[in-house]
Amino acid sequence: MHGPTLILDIGSGTQDVLYHFPGLELENCPKFVLPSTARMVARRINALQGRPLWLHGRNMGGGFFRALQAHLDAGGPVAATQAAAYSIGDDLEQVRAKGIEFAEDCPHGYEPVLLADYVPEFWHTLLDHAGLERPAQIMACAQDHGFHPGRSNRLGRFTLWKRLLLESHGNPADLLYSNVPTEMTRLADLQASIGGGLVADTGAAAVLGALHEAPIAAHSHAQGITVVNVGNSHLIAFLIYQERIWGVYEHHTGLVDAARLQAHLERFRTGSLPMDEVFEDRGHGCLTLDLPEAARGFTPTYVLGPRRHLLQGAEVTFPAPGGDMMLAGCFGMLKGRELRHG
Repeated sequence: MHGPTLILDIGSGTQDVLYHFPGLELENCPKFVLPSTARMVARRINALQGRPLWLHGRNMGGGFFRALQAHLDAGGPVAATQAAAYSIGDDLEQVRAKGIEFAEDCPHGYEPVLLADYVPEFWHTLLDHAGLERPAQIMACAQDHGFHPGRSNRLGRFTLWKRLLLESHGNPADLLYSNVPTEMTRLADLQASIGGGLVADTGAAAVLGALHEAPIAAHSHAQGITVVNVGNSHLIAFLIYQERIWGVYEHHTGLVDAARLQAHLERFRTGSLPMDEVFEDRGHGCLTLDLPEAARGFTPTYVLGPRRHLLQGAEVTFPAPGGDMMLAGCFGMLKGRELRHG
């Protein structure tokens, strides 16, 4: 692909962005750390407090819901298109039960509020003001629990990691989607918004970000390593040997302390942490393949993510992929694209 690639890591607090120009040193590529799209939506809802709102657009991250709930609690009317309503919940009857009416056109007197993880006009304006050309390609990652009617969202989401291990044989290139699984409704809408480019889960992209660093990738060939991404809401760990994934562990960051996490990781590295134990602990799960002896226990541990301080003091390494830990997911998308084309 000729021309620059706009790469976005869309989180709940920030959207971290790399504007990658082929042939240009990474240090000279433009980088942005901006408020997340959900925070922008929340700010607009707060500014319109008390006025009727009409939500339209696409399924996006729900980080604005606290502001919306405050608006509803104060008696502010809210209407939404069906597509936008999925940002609030996968079950539209539950969305209606919150007091939200459905309207495909803006009712008279209502203020429109656009919901979308990616808004082309915003980026066109920003890039134009910065004197940067429009991207030839866009890639993006975001967290998506997926839509799993009739079953637990935690189990449903972990099905993706099972496929990665059991069907893709741990191929990290398959962490990027050109064809999004049908249950990943947010990623599907994000992909449509960016014009069909590659998308990924934020946790997966961060782990790929570690492999973007040549010394870490090389270390995985010498012995097995553990890569952990401690996000604001989710934490995920992968066992990696020879740049292949041999195990996945996922939990909620707010439900574990340092001691519990270290204990889980110790057992995860040996393949002795059961799926059911993690799920009953209100996490997503844990799955490992038959771990090779040559991996020597996966003890070297690299930790990324905004809450990586949870493992401060442990025998771990805190890498900064591409020189900027905040952009680990963006560098991971670059690594994933390289692997797909490799």
